[in-house]
Amino acid sequence: MLAKLQLDTTCFPILGSTRTSPSTGFPSLEKLELITRDRKHRVLNGGGFKKGFGEIRRPNNGNGGSVVHGVGLKKRGFGKNPDEEKGLEDVGNGGFVERKELGVELGGNGVVKKVQTTCSTKWLSYGGCIPAMLMAVEEVEDLDEALKPWEERLSNKERSIILKEQKSWMRALEIFEWFKRKGCYEVHVIHYNIVLRILGKAKKWRHLRSVWDEMNVERIEPINSTYGTLIDVYSKGGFEKEALVWLQRMTKQGMKPDEVTMVIVLQLYKKAGEYRKAEEFFDKWSESALHSHGSLSTHTYNTLIDTHGKAGRLKEASEIFALMLREGIAPTTVTFNTMIHICGNHGQLSEVDSLMQKMEEVRCPPDTRTYNILISLHARHDNIDMATNYFAKMKEACLEPDPVSYRTLLYAYSVRHMVSKAEELVSEMDERGLEIDEFTQSALTRMYIEAGLLEKSWVWFMRFHLSGKMGSDCYAANIDAYGERGHVLEAEKVFSCCQEVKKLSVLEFNVMIKAYGVGKHYSRACQLFDSMESHGVIPDRCSYSSLIQILASSDMPHAAMPYLKNMHESGLVLDCIPYCAVISSFTKLGQLETAEEVYKQMVGFNVQPDVIVFGVLINAFAEVGSVKEALSYADAMKKAGFPGNTVIYNTLIKLYTKVGLLKEAEETYKLLQSSEDGPSIYASNCMIDLYSERCMVKPAEKLFDSLKSKGDANEFTFAMMLCMYKGMGRFEEAIQIAKQMRELRLLTDVLSYNNVIGLYATYGRFKEVVGTFKEMTRTGIQPDECTFKSLGLVLVKSGLSKQAVGKLEVSVKKDAHSGLQAWMSALSAVVRVNETSYRSMKLNRGTGLSNCVCMVSSCMTLVQTGDQNFDRSKTHMTCCSIGELACV
Repeated sequence: MLAKLQLDTTCFPILGSTRTSPSTGFPSLEKLELITRDRKHRVLNGGGFKKGFGEIRRPNNGNGGSVVHGVGLKKRGFGKNPDEEKGLEDVGNGGFVERKELGVELGGNGVVKKVQTTCSTKWLSYGGCIPAMLMAVEEVEDLDEALKPWEERLSNKERSIILKEQKSWMRALEIFEWFKRKGCYEVHVIHYNIVLRILGKAKKWRHLRSVWDEMNVERIEPINSTYGTLIDVYSKGGFEKEALVWLQRMTKQGMKPDEVTMVIVLQLYKKAGEYRKAEEFFDKWSESALHSHGSLSTHTYNTLIDTHGKAGRLKEASEIFALMLREGIAPTTVTFNTMIHICGNHGQLSEVDSLMQKMEEVRCPPDTRTYNILISLHARHDNIDMATNYFAKMKEACLEPDPVSYRTLLYAYSVRHMVSKAEELVSEMDERGLEIDEFTQSALTRMYIEAGLLEKSWVWFMRFHLSGKMGSDCYAANIDAYGERGHVLEAEKVFSCCQEVKKLSVLEFNVMIKAYGVGKHYSRACQLFDSMESHGVIPDRCSYSSLIQILASSDMPHAAMPYLKNMHESGLVLDCIPYCAVISSFTKLGQLETAEEVYKQMVGFNVQPDVIVFGVLINAFAEVGSVKEALSYADAMKKAGFPGNTVIYNTLIKLYTKVGLLKEAEETYKLLQSSEDGPSIYASNCMIDLYSERCMVKPAEKLFDSLKSKGDANEFTFAMMLCMYKGMGRFEEAIQIAKQMRELRLLTDVLSYNNVIGLYATYGRFKEVVGTFKEMTRTGIQPDECTFKSLGLVLVKSGLSKQAVGKLEVSVKKDAHSGLQAWMSALSAVVRVNETSYRSMKLNRGTGLSNCVCMVSSCMTLVQTGDQNFDRSKTHMTCCSIGELACV
């Protein structure tokens, strides 16, 4: 993508070069962001300012006056300076400016000759009389006195600058009213724009609206930048909808936003997450604007790239970046930072490397934010070495890591338990005097705990606790860190520390209750909850929900019930989740009647159940085969407007299978097939089970073949098909299924082994019986009574008495290991004898069979004599020897 871009570095200026980029035009003065500056606050003596409009009277030829919109001002009383005649410079028209206070020397006509450091550097850049005017307005409250030297010759530009440079919205409004009151100045729309911006930045919306209304009364037509200002201040003030209303008004007036306003709107949509609208707005704007405005500015490109990035559209962001390069617009560090961040978030680390190379090519040096992004990206992609390397490179580039740099890398070290690395960074921060934020503090506490360094974790916590700077949230995070890992004692100690400094809040109680739940200290959790109000803390919704969940999940729903009742009475039950926890706990304990009572209580309180509550109840009644109750809750769920889901359908099929309702099961299975997730293997196995019980071979085979073709058929699917064929006497098909199960290694459960062994035993395949039994014991699966029943059938069919088989069964109960060896010896002898008998019958026409059976019977009698001196290993050899002799 980006690596394929052919970057022509001659198409835009290199930083520090004399080459210039194509002109893109500059926004007018009133569109620029106001620059705040540090300066001495004006001291107000006397009454100060009155709030509100309509409190200043505009003089009318010295007679009375008319009310104007403005901020009322009481004159301050300045103390008489006994040396006021000293240090004053006559600037004509009877106006004097004190050089010492203003820090200026005036030439003829009040032009600044020399300005001391008390005057803003920016003010000096204006030149002419403007620095003196600004200083006068800053220091002298009475505007008639402050602006008297220049009263009759203030230009529009000078008035705009005076307004724009005001730090206080009240002073700006006062100056604005002074301009209007004089009557000799033209109050231009630009001046209104400046005042609107000042009021918007100060979030004085009532005053702003009053100025807007005044514009309408005075018939001062708003211009493009007026609407741009209003959109900007409302957007940044958090009133996105109002900002869009101003955009609509602008459009109705037939005005098209300029580039600056367009960018403001893009940022507005981006902030609201309306990325599609942002794209549509830009496309619509660019259709007409690009032809008239030429190339876009760097700031616009950066905003477009960032908007696409926030929307997760890497391709579109890369295309804008490529267009920017083709247009010859030099990307800035901000541009590269944005692209690096976007590519990194999409896992395109090779593109990140390419962008870093491009930065070097165009001599656009990375800044601290660049390195912070790189550290974060590589840490997130688990390349901690590369993240560490970029931290070192930042220092090599003579850039000091900021708190974000340290915080990002410290967190990456902490989650990887890189204790020594983290401690090195902490020492470095301490040397530089950088404060460690509370998030990092709790992260390192967790690191020490998870690394098994409990003592170090406590020393680390105490460092911040003793500093007295820990907030309530930080105490809670440390309690949680200990509590989540079962260190209840340490969690209690942190809780006590928080109590000592009187910073206990509901948050500390909540995480401590959680810690007791993790540690299974349920009574202490209840006691702590009950003590909250005595500490002046009121339990919140989380307090109740946490305790109820702890008790319910610990099979203590009865203990949870009083807290559920109190939670409801406190008006904190907003949904059915706490009720669901209690209902689920009762159903788990098999107390379905109580579960129903809680459900009815919940509905009676007008708390609406959700699909999970219905699912719990349907499943609970399905487990016990209560069709009526389960279906009643299924119907109630439909009436409540909840569509069925796969969980509910699977539960219903389980229910129908238990009670043998094939038709209903088939209907529900069709719903599962039409769902997005499709039927589960469990539901499919249930259907095969229903078909098997009714000997419905074709539907069962069709479903079985479908599952096999998809690779979904599991051990139980094959087992049910085997049982169906076996029950119908179709042994060949059943044996084929058993063969497939062994080949696919699907024999992992005692039930499956029993089915296969039982099949072979019934069909007289004794060799396969023994082979399967050996495989079963070799894999560590313990045989059960059903297994020995099938094995006993083999021995009885081979001529062994039922009493002898019974003794074998008793031997397993006495000593499982030796008993299994006895079973294995007997079965092996039977197999050998049967094979010998088959060969003997062929040679001697059956004369050897009775002899072999008698020999095996004698062997088994010896095995089960119960003699105390019985040597089982020798007997095993004897059995084998007898079998071998029988073959001779």
